[in-house]
Amino acid sequence: MVNLIHAEELKDVVLCGHSYAGAVISGVADRVSDRIGALVYLDAFVLESGQSLHDTFPPEIRHAQLEAARQAGVGWKLPPPPAEAFILTVKDRDWVNRRCTAQPLATDQQPITLTGAIDRIENVTFVLADGYSPSLFPPFYEKAKARGWKTIKRACGHDVMLEMPEELTSLLLAAVPAG
Repeated sequence: MVNLIHAEELKDVVLCGHSYAGAVISGVADRVSDRIGALVYLDAFVLESGQSLHDTFPPEIRHAQLEAARQAGVGWKLPPPPAEAFILTVKDRDWVNRRCTAQPLATDQQPITLTGAIDRIENVTFVLADGYSPSLFPPFYEKAKARGWKTIKRACGHDVMLEMPEELTSLLLAAVPAG
């Protein structure tokens, strides 16, 4: 993503990261903060430098992941969670389950390294999907509020983009910097 932003000479980019991709957009934004117009964390992880996703998980979830990787993932990959875990609308569940793939366990274990450049980005929004439980994301919503970011709650499952696509589109368009 960093190379694409540089190669295409992009500026005022709006990065939206859903779930795990909150860590991805943080890393990208920290490296090219001068090119980022807005960040949107969509029911996503917001990590501190040196922190991994596993550091934010309750011990029972971290243990369950390690066990799933051991049993079904040859020790290094995580089977995808079933769509039912996120209370998607019934019509979307089969579609999502057909497209989900395993993910390397290391993506949840590798700490992020941030320089602090991301803190220069002022236009940051956190969207909490609060229509399902249990959710790992309320603490990140609270962190976003404490940082003074724009915070929004939506009564839907984790996959906001599937359950509320028009509303998400409006939110992303509203995040585009004026100019």
